[in-house]
Amino acid sequence: MINVLVTLDFDDDWLAAVTVPGVRVRRHLARSAEEIPADVLAETDVLYTNTAFPKAGAAPRLRWVQLDTSGCDHVKGTDLWDSEVDVTTIGGVSPKPLAEWVLMMILAHAHHLPHIIGLNGDRHWPDLDYRWNRLMPRMIPGSTVGIVGYGRIGQEIGRLAHAFGMNVIGMRRGGTRAGERFSEVADETPAEVVGPEGLPGLLARSDYVVLTVPHTDETHHLLDADAFTQLKPGAVVINGARGGVVDEDALLAALRSGQVGYLISDVFAEEPLPESSPFWSESNVLITPHVAGFAPGYHDHVRVLFTENLRRLVEGRPLLNLVDRKAGY
Repeated sequence: MINVLVTLDFDDDWLAAVTVPGVRVRRHLARSAEEIPADVLAETDVLYTNTAFPKAGAAPRLRWVQLDTSGCDHVKGTDLWDSEVDVTTIGGVSPKPLAEWVLMMILAHAHHLPHIIGLNGDRHWPDLDYRWNRLMPRMIPGSTVGIVGYGRIGQEIGRLAHAFGMNVIGMRRGGTRAGERFSEVADETPAEVVGPEGLPGLLARSDYVVLTVPHTDETHHLLDADAFTQLKPGAVVINGARGGVVDEDALLAALRSGQVGYLISDVFAEEPLPESSPFWSESNVLITPHVAGFAPGYHDHVRVLFTENLRRLVEGRPLLNLVDRKAGY
């Protein structure tokens, strides 16, 4: 019998739906491993948690930890990270919500929606001259979106962007494959795909730079002061990845100089973003509180992935979304 322990507050229906022969699932709410009874932890084979990572030797039977996040930054530096225990994420469980958030933000910026909302708040209907000069939309067809992190989410963004007539450049590890077509999405959408060496060119050509890359040692401050000098002047930066991917001091300077025309960010290095953060005061910044990936039924999708991985564990097959510790994600 494989013993599975879930430390998160999933309801009874969710737990009951995780049915795999030879597997027993139970729940014990805990934010740290110290909150789990020692005898329970000692007989746990699989742990579903976000933060209750056991110390070395505390869970001798532990084979696999399932995270309830798409990233694994918070595992680094723990005994779990330094162990041989498999770690999996829920990355890519539902790429559509984040992709829709990105397209929503591109359209909102292009059609001056934040500015118009401000006019609504002031109960002000501007004259024709103001509307013509200040509210003329920035047309999407023919513009270029550069997607830094061209995995499942990035490709879904590219598919939607192409549907609006945008040119798509995607950057991912694995080298340059110009003119490659999507294979993991419904439509085969033309996209130019480059490796990390192509980042300067992507930045120089893109009207919108979208970040969906994992945060690793390799991508920490990927957009730094030097990268912002390579950016197409006035480009819009959209961060749906992690705050640490961007050097926020350099970003703030680029916003104030106009090198970055507008910032739309769902993530920051420090969350919640403090009231004292200067980003709140910048007129060319739109902030959402780390909600871009939210979706109705999200945890149902997660359950399907988790159940599939339990089957794979029982059958001795490789787990999906297995973290590569060398790559950092």
